[in-house]
Amino acid sequence: MKKKITSVDIARAAGVSQSTVSMILNKKYNMSFSKETVEKVEKAAKDLGYLPPKRKVRKGTRQEKLLVVFCPNLTNPYYVMLLQGIESRAKEQGFGLFVCNTQRDLKMEERYLKMMWQMRPLGIIYTFNPSHCFMDLVEELGQQIPVAVVNNQNEKMDVDAVELDNAKLGRVMARHLLELGHFKVAYIAPPLTARQKQRSKRVEGFLKEYEKMGLKDQVIIKAAKEEIDLDVAHIDSEYMIGYELTHEVVMENPDVTAIVGLNDMIAFGIMDALHEFKIKVPSEVSVMGCDNTLFARMHNVDLTTIEHFVIYKGRDACDIIMKKIALHHSTYSEMPPISTYHVEYEPRLIVRGTTGYAKNQRRK
Repeated sequence: MKKKITSVDIARAAGVSQSTVSMILNKKYNMSFSKETVEKVEKAAKDLGYLPPKRKVRKGTRQEKLLVVFCPNLTNPYYVMLLQGIESRAKEQGFGLFVCNTQRDLKMEERYLKMMWQMRPLGIIYTFNPSHCFMDLVEELGQQIPVAVVNNQNEKMDVDAVELDNAKLGRVMARHLLELGHFKVAYIAPPLTARQKQRSKRVEGFLKEYEKMGLKDQVIIKAAKEEIDLDVAHIDSEYMIGYELTHEVVMENPDVTAIVGLNDMIAFGIMDALHEFKIKVPSEVSVMGCDNTLFARMHNVDLTTIEHFVIYKGRDACDIIMKKIALHHSTYSEMPPISTYHVEYEPRLIVRGTTGYAKNQRRK
């Protein structure tokens, strides 16, 4: 009679503990093991002919079709809108979501990425650019699990992407203000670090338009300190960046005629700070944001902003994953085709009540 292979035998062959074998074979998703350890255990189990015990399955139950979504934070409505788009499409197709909120913490991002080898979701969606130090790991995962990234177009990645040209967004914002005669302006942003290139691209696009007019030195860039990204984001983190840095702008440069927020949340902080200074918007200072979030459309806010179809991007990212899954299971040929999807939307200026002609232009 053939001896029944147990977890003890596998542990001895793989050179790991019995508890490690048990957790890997039972897909304990809350534990983190390296890819090498998982492969070593799975290979030992296969070589020894291990047969997992049959489990009773209740009638009507089925394995959950799971997608994983990586988010840097959930305090900015932009990411909530992306999630809304992803979830609406996933729900239509019978998929569940597991959201990994990295809080822009490299250790958290790495921990979640390592969990993917055990979780084995059917697809992974990044709502931001993966950190450069993990790009190899993301691309390696992408060879086994469909990965889509909602990313900045200027980043070169060998994965499917719903792209955002942040430089173009910046140019659209600048052109609107230049047409209104705003030649002395301030731009308020979160930390412009190497890790957050998408932010810098938006600022660079804005500056380039002013440079064409010979006005680059008339643009004041106010960026928050890098430590802010190291803290856990609070619901008002970006609002406070706009609020506090506007105080600095008004005190140091009272002649600015427009202040731009890198996103709508920052713009809301800008507007509240100007209100405290009793500076009227837009007759004295114009304000502009980006993302066209729900609050921007409210009548008492009426923020001029940029629409770049965030919810649609979430749906498209989910669609890319679905196509990849379908491709994997198709039987048209013995060799599955290699395809890379790239989707991009043209940004649209939404002019509302917070921008108007500059004071000096109005007199003319």
